[in-house]
Amino acid sequence: MESKKSPTTKQATNSTKASRRKFLATGAAAAALGAVETTAGQTPAPEAASLKDLIAYGERSQYVKSVRVPVDERPSPDEFGLTFHVLTPLQDSVGTITPSSLHFIGTRRGSIVPNIDPKQHRLLIHGMVDRPLEFSMDDLRRFPAVSRVHFIECLGNHSKPKDKTVQETHGLTSCSEWAGVLLSTLLKECGVQKGASWVVSEGAEEVKGAGSIRLAKVMDDCIAAYGQNGEAIRPQQGFPLRLVVPGFEGIYNTKWLRRIKVVDRYYMTYNDYGHITKDEEVAALTFQWGPKSVITFPSGGQKLPGPGVYQLTGLAWSGGGVVRRVEVSADGGQTWKDAEIRGMVHPKAHTRFGMDWKWDGRECVLQSRCTDELGQVQPSRAELAAFFKVSPDYYRTHGVPGTDNTIQPWRVASDGSVHNAI
Repeated sequence: MESKKSPTTKQATNSTKASRRKFLATGAAAAALGAVETTAGQTPAPEAASLKDLIAYGERSQYVKSVRVPVDERPSPDEFGLTFHVLTPLQDSVGTITPSSLHFIGTRRGSIVPNIDPKQHRLLIHGMVDRPLEFSMDDLRRFPAVSRVHFIECLGNHSKPKDKTVQETHGLTSCSEWAGVLLSTLLKECGVQKGASWVVSEGAEEVKGAGSIRLAKVMDDCIAAYGQNGEAIRPQQGFPLRLVVPGFEGIYNTKWLRRIKVVDRYYMTYNDYGHITKDEEVAALTFQWGPKSVITFPSGGQKLPGPGVYQLTGLAWSGGGVVRRVEVSADGGQTWKDAEIRGMVHPKAHTRFGMDWKWDGRECVLQSRCTDELGQVQPSRAELAAFFKVSPDYYRTHGVPGTDNTIQPWRVASDGSVHNAI
């Protein structure tokens, strides 16, 4: 028999629901504030994220510490507060897309990043066109947009014997999804005149960096990009507008794009200091990156805990198009084994490769080589030296001039530590 003081079944149910609602409400509020007590045995977070951090613009976990670092010989910012070159942490990369906040930075002679109001920004297209036109950012967004994945790599992305990590050897390359308008669409709107064969692009930074690109390349796949990885381009990457020239050296991907002039010859511009030549054919050919790859795990500065099976992984890319094949050697290039291509493959974009690799605990040298859709194969430094008829050790001591796409060797010591083997 029920006591008069005991709740009825209905009352008990309502009470339970109310208690549960109260628990969930207070629990959700506490969770939002980062105030929920941790499970026994877990270490509590040292500092909770604020509601503003969680709602206004998502922050990454406080336990993720991957950051960019400056190039050793050119610290950023320098004594004048200018930023030069800052390296992407490739050793921490997952997949193929580089987060916008970790994309490498390369600026011309330490340019100050301009603070541009997108409402005031204009892109002028003139020269050998029927209708010189000036486009606002709103004008550009009225044209059909494209979204494409491409890598950008600085000419200065050289591996040197003193470099210890893959961030130091290869950190001046990154890969993003770029959104914007094909430059060919804008040029067709202006009407390109007969006899035009080159374009000169110019940025809005104080040095007015400019570059000459063949018209055929521009009409093929160049993008006037205003988006990167699903949002507006970051200021350090050229906000509000940059030129993306897929597969070409980074310096031709003009940031803070403000002017394009259509011309009938190759112009020696500020950006062409590395291509001093009067030969247009040579100038046109030296812009494109050859096939390239690098193992990101295991790589320099990392350490294997002991013998066993590991997931070896890395990135491959080529300015010549799609990556068709990646091979890995564990004996310094004496024998090679095909790695797996993992994930989506885009032309002129980073491509993830990987394979099961069993380490027996003995010292070895790991390296990878890439073959692209043109049949080009990534060379070793020795092969490059043989081709140019210099001493076999020449490119180890002198470095590789121009676009360095040579094979990167990593030496795994018997204690599991990994080192640059150049």
